[in-house]
Amino acid sequence: MWLDQKIFHYWIKDGSETWDSYCRASLAKCDDGGCIERDGGFNSLQPPWLSACGIHTFTSIVCLVFIFASLFSLLGRGIRRFTTSEEEQKQKSYVGSPSWKCILSLTCCTVLFLENIGLAVDGIIEVRSGNDWPLYAQVTEVTLSIVWALPTVSTYRTWKQNKEFSSWVRTWWILGFALTLLTLIPNFIVTESWNPHIAIVETSMIPVAGVLFLLAVRERKRSTEEDASLKEPLLEEKAEDVEQPQEPGVTPYASAGFFSLATHSWVSPLISKGAKKPLELQDVPLPAPRDQAKYNYGRFKETWEKEVEKKDLRRPSFYKAVARTFWRKAMYNAFIAGLNSVAAYVGPFLIEDFVEYLAGRRRFPHEGLLLVSCFFLSKAVEVTTQGQWFLGMQLLGLNFKSALTAFVYHKGLVISNQARQSHTSGEIINYVTVDVDRIGDFAWYFQDIWNLPLQLLLAFLILYKTLGLAAFAALLASFVAVALNVPLNSWQDGYQDHLMEAKDKRMKSLTESLRSMRILKLQAWETRYLSKLEKLRDVEYGWLKKLVYVNTGMIFLFWTSPILVSVATFGTCVLMGVPLTTGKILSSLAVFITMTDPLSQLPELISMISQTKISADRLQSYLLEDEVQGDAVTRRSPSYERDVAVEVKNGEFKWTESSERSTLKDINVQVVKGQKVAICGMVGAGKSSLLSCLLGEIPKVSGTVTVEGTTAYVAQSSWIQSGKVEENIRFGTPMDRKRYEEAIKVCCLEKDMELFAYGDQTVIGERGINMSGGQKQRIQLARAVYQDADIYLLDDPFSAVDAHTGTDMFTNCVLGALSSKTVIYVTHQVDFLSAADLVLVLLDGKIVQAGKYKDLLRAGTELGGLVGAHNEALDFIHSSGYSKEDTMNGEQKQAGSGELTRTPSLQLPRGNSSKEILPEIEKKQLVEDEEVERGKVDFSIYWTYFTSVYNGALIPAIVLAQASFQVLQIGSNYWMAWSTPASEGEARKVSNQKLILVYCAFAFGGCLFVCIRGLLVSLFGLMSAQKFFKSMLRSVFQAPMSFFDSTPNGRILSRASSDQNTLDSQLMFTLSGVMLALIQIMGIIVVMCQVTWWVLAVVLPLALVGVWMQEYYINTARELQRMAGVMKSPIIHHYSESIAGTATIRGFQQEQRFLEKNFFLYDRFTRATFHNFSSMQWLMFRMESLSTIVFTFCLVYVVVFPVGALDPGLAGLAVTYGLQLNSMLTWWLWNFCNLENKMIAVERIKQFTSLEQEAPYVIEESRPPAQWPAEGFIELRNLQVRYNPHSPLVLHGLTCRIEGGQKLGVVGRTGSGKSTLIQTLFRLVEPTGGNILIDGLDISRIGLHDLRSRLSVIPQDPTLFEGTMRFNLDPLEQYSDTEIWEALDKCQLGDIVRASNMKLDLPVTENGENWSVGQRQLLCLGRALLKRTRILVLDEATASVDSTTDGLIQNTIRTEFGHCTVITVAHRIPSVVDSDRVLVLSDGKIAEYDAPAHLLQDHSSFFYKLVSEYSTRSTNIEDLSEMEL
Repeated sequence: MWLDQKIFHYWIKDGSETWDSYCRASLAKCDDGGCIERDGGFNSLQPPWLSACGIHTFTSIVCLVFIFASLFSLLGRGIRRFTTSEEEQKQKSYVGSPSWKCILSLTCCTVLFLENIGLAVDGIIEVRSGNDWPLYAQVTEVTLSIVWALPTVSTYRTWKQNKEFSSWVRTWWILGFALTLLTLIPNFIVTESWNPHIAIVETSMIPVAGVLFLLAVRERKRSTEEDASLKEPLLEEKAEDVEQPQEPGVTPYASAGFFSLATHSWVSPLISKGAKKPLELQDVPLPAPRDQAKYNYGRFKETWEKEVEKKDLRRPSFYKAVARTFWRKAMYNAFIAGLNSVAAYVGPFLIEDFVEYLAGRRRFPHEGLLLVSCFFLSKAVEVTTQGQWFLGMQLLGLNFKSALTAFVYHKGLVISNQARQSHTSGEIINYVTVDVDRIGDFAWYFQDIWNLPLQLLLAFLILYKTLGLAAFAALLASFVAVALNVPLNSWQDGYQDHLMEAKDKRMKSLTESLRSMRILKLQAWETRYLSKLEKLRDVEYGWLKKLVYVNTGMIFLFWTSPILVSVATFGTCVLMGVPLTTGKILSSLAVFITMTDPLSQLPELISMISQTKISADRLQSYLLEDEVQGDAVTRRSPSYERDVAVEVKNGEFKWTESSERSTLKDINVQVVKGQKVAICGMVGAGKSSLLSCLLGEIPKVSGTVTVEGTTAYVAQSSWIQSGKVEENIRFGTPMDRKRYEEAIKVCCLEKDMELFAYGDQTVIGERGINMSGGQKQRIQLARAVYQDADIYLLDDPFSAVDAHTGTDMFTNCVLGALSSKTVIYVTHQVDFLSAADLVLVLLDGKIVQAGKYKDLLRAGTELGGLVGAHNEALDFIHSSGYSKEDTMNGEQKQAGSGELTRTPSLQLPRGNSSKEILPEIEKKQLVEDEEVERGKVDFSIYWTYFTSVYNGALIPAIVLAQASFQVLQIGSNYWMAWSTPASEGEARKVSNQKLILVYCAFAFGGCLFVCIRGLLVSLFGLMSAQKFFKSMLRSVFQAPMSFFDSTPNGRILSRASSDQNTLDSQLMFTLSGVMLALIQIMGIIVVMCQVTWWVLAVVLPLALVGVWMQEYYINTARELQRMAGVMKSPIIHHYSESIAGTATIRGFQQEQRFLEKNFFLYDRFTRATFHNFSSMQWLMFRMESLSTIVFTFCLVYVVVFPVGALDPGLAGLAVTYGLQLNSMLTWWLWNFCNLENKMIAVERIKQFTSLEQEAPYVIEESRPPAQWPAEGFIELRNLQVRYNPHSPLVLHGLTCRIEGGQKLGVVGRTGSGKSTLIQTLFRLVEPTGGNILIDGLDISRIGLHDLRSRLSVIPQDPTLFEGTMRFNLDPLEQYSDTEIWEALDKCQLGDIVRASNMKLDLPVTENGENWSVGQRQLLCLGRALLKRTRILVLDEATASVDSTTDGLIQNTIRTEFGHCTVITVAHRIPSVVDSDRVLVLSDGKIAEYDAPAHLLQDHSSFFYKLVSEYSTRSTNIEDLSEMEL
């Protein structure tokens, strides 16, 4: 009861008296108030706020608020117009014909404006005439005139520009109508004296304002309905016409008004939707046009090109290009940041006055209310500007990243091959994932360059005002605190550089390992590479540990610097005799706390500038690298006047400028339109380089290259994109069903389409991993055929398919579908040379022969050697029992009417379709969308992370350390507030020495616990990160090959890079921040409750509201964060995939389309990231607003108490801590929201720590004998294989026996199961049924390494690792140099390696790109020669070499592996015809299994027909080519 009376007396009554004085002073001749009583101004029977004075005062306040809001809105619109380009400033036109509404509204606004002006002028005349006109009436009419002028002008502009009415104009029409209704109260309802003329004018405004009210309501309803209609699908639209969900349109941020932007209300609909259901990507709006990747890329490209144009005068500056691109948005953010900094220091500036007011000092009436208002307004401005500042920095950073990501991507598409050699794929990807991100993150630090000095200056000025000269001690102590950070920052920079270098090496090695995982498993090398990666991680971990401990030291200084500064300052005050009062102490403490951020951020800023400069210099260096020569090839549109399609004159080309030897020299070629040109030669002769020179890929030294028409290119090493088969064939070209089906037909893909579970909608895995080599080549060729280009450049596309398929492809495609096109093809198949109009024979980079096939054959020399080697192979076939005459006789019997009849195509028996075999199995794509969790992060994820180190014992220890620090910190500040007098005249409670000593004891005790907490947090974070990484790495390396077939490498790399980085350096500090901020908030509330427990009456309900808001928000944030994580992987994947296929992309002139795809992918990432951050700002603004209400309530409560009722020191301490409530709540919210978002990184990594595992590498109780296999015989027993439970059987019950030392040839159509059989032998695929025995031992019962290490393989896709020649041949370092040289000589590479000065240290670049495909195959043969196991498997090992080299390899194998079991999978018949036995597969079944001689004696055997096709296809092709002529 006492409290209620006091509140009424000191607040309500005080306020009424203030109002009463204002109203009395409003009457010019009424100093004593008598006229008020005469006129009924304060009738005792009516509330004072219903008087004329009350109504006019309320109206004036509303008008002033609206005027200020309008000014801020205009300022915001001006700044937005200033920060956008002219083309963006076009507003959306009003839909329909708004003329009558505009005319009516303009008329009403003008009438109301003129009426108010008339009343104002009438009042001025009355005053000048000596009559009474109250001041409140004067103020009201003037403000109303100004307010009605604003919508009048705006409505006029709406009419002229044909726009829709702005929201603030409609708002005022509603408010204006309500205010005109209020005039009824003093004029007609309340008994007061009034002027009838004024009453008539004011009453006449009501119907006019009513018209505007109706218009406003109608327009608001129409606008709402339009927005809803845009978001809803057209109900009348047919369901079958809707293929995909409609995009939600552009983000409301692009068109939000001032109020919506200030309160972040524009994101409310998205949060509301996310609270009701899990968000999908289609629910998230697109970025604004000015924030999309294409727009920012275009602007940066323009400024960068201007810089490059000046390169003759000075070096192009990356920094200037970035500054000129984004300076407008940066300036806008600078204005907001400066406003925020000034607002943040208002509170510390006012605390001393506030404490003195509580102590009883009164400088003017109602000083307390004014102080409370200043505190409140400053906090309101700080909260509002902070949200806009943070959002602006985030958006600016995303603009940076989108522009630079696209620009670096584009550079990767046009960089020259020589420049490309100096940048590995891992490094180029790091430019985007690390360097671009770092530059984008610098947007957060950019304003600090000038803002931090501004904050320190404001702090110094406040201290100087409070403490006088002692402020210089604070300044000096601040410099010392910064100086202590300098060596830490220096160490941080050094450690960061080392860490990035170690991270690059780890990621580079991991990328290479994932790309080569198949060969690692085949060779049983994965443990070696796993060990190598773990060692690289240990090196990285060492630098990470040093960096984290340095960061811990910096955090320690962050918390202790205010203590150091305060001790130094107060100590100086004592020495100088400066009187310390409670107000001075608390004001200084508030300044010290506010100074904490700039003091700690200054060194961090310097460090960030240094790190950003390193990244910027790296990017600048990369962007200035040479690009493919624009003038290397002269491209012209096809001309009917010229018959020449391709012409090279006096051409000389080098892959490397520094090389003394030219790759190609003396090249003179002229290709007539429609000609078929064949290029042949030995391995390494320069065949592929000749095609590259026509594409402009190889640097031109001299000469000219002219190409007329569009080109299509088929690379020797297949480049297949992840995606559907159809997408790979169309390659961005619109669907032409007839041409599409024709391309599939001529490339022999019809049967494959039938076998694929989803036909041409089947998803191809990364790098075409779920396709055979032949299928990849045929898809590549179909891609080229579908493009309908003028010139086709084919680099040996027929080597990866069997003889029959190759013949059909050549006949139907090159000689059929492309008969009218110019085709230049490289081939090792001598059979295809006779069909060419022109044959080019290369040797050592020169064209040594050119002409018709028969003419060159008569001349002998090089072509004669190649054909001779081919004929020797055919002779060997004939000596094996095959009779060509029999075949010819058969053909002659089938011939009729002089028509040519080829050998019938071999039709091996087809197995049942997948539907017939497994009708119950559900179809499933091999590569599916990435698994994304739904809902909140499961508690088990938190528990797993918390208990990952010492079973979670460190977590309570961290909490205890922080709680102890908080208690000691509050104790130190409480001591200073309690022990110092409230004013200078009061007596001291303790001596100055005791004051400082006790304060130091509290303060430095708190520092000790800060240090303990920092060390515990660092220890926990480091150990948990290391544990998760190694667990994930081991799980991935031990996963079966099917996991890598179905999982794009980007998903693994994103977890090993960005997600792991979150665990390494962020999550621990985020978790610590949550605990710290929560304890700080609890401490602040406890201190405020010490003043008055009534604070809890506000805190508790507002806390419940805050919890509800957080729960309402978190569903949206969680899904948006997951989306952002998932959307990042496709960007990296697309990037790495494009880098691998630059030659193909450029060969098809598709650079722009791939760049557009990059724009699309980054905008998907931006829409999720931006709205995730915006939703966080939405929550932070509302939570900070609630905390501002709590703080303001506390201030009001303190002010209304009478002098002496409260201890001024304790009340001031509550205010000091209350000033921190906003920042602490912000920090807690930031960390809490980030904690769940960053826990998603733990969730994603944990998904890969529990993968399905392969069988054990070693089974101790079932190890094979040391000499196993001694004989090498292999037995298949009813072997059945399928790749996954959702796919049909690939091998159907194979049963056969291969004797030890036998040579087995495996042949069959493409896709018949040959490669699957080899994979099963190595247990890359586990049998579904049956088993395989080697020397009588079931291979499924022994460890994988015991099996794979006893077998040798030369794979279909030759894989080399970056390093040296020695490392590639002997990665386990098991052999001597002598043995390595011997192996090189036997695989025909010894002379090439000896020619280099580096010998065995000759470098091998990434993917072995500095070696031809044929040379890579020979290197793989060298590995097998070193390994010398009893069983050797050759999987298309000689597909990419010429016949001569093939013959040498076969001789080497016969000699070196004469005692071994050799299984040869080949499409070249000579490679298998000398085998002891031949296994013919068809659709996963054994069609034939016998000795070649026996099979060749049976002219109806499938093997005989295969040999027949191979033997006779040269003649057939030659005859077909003659028929075409």
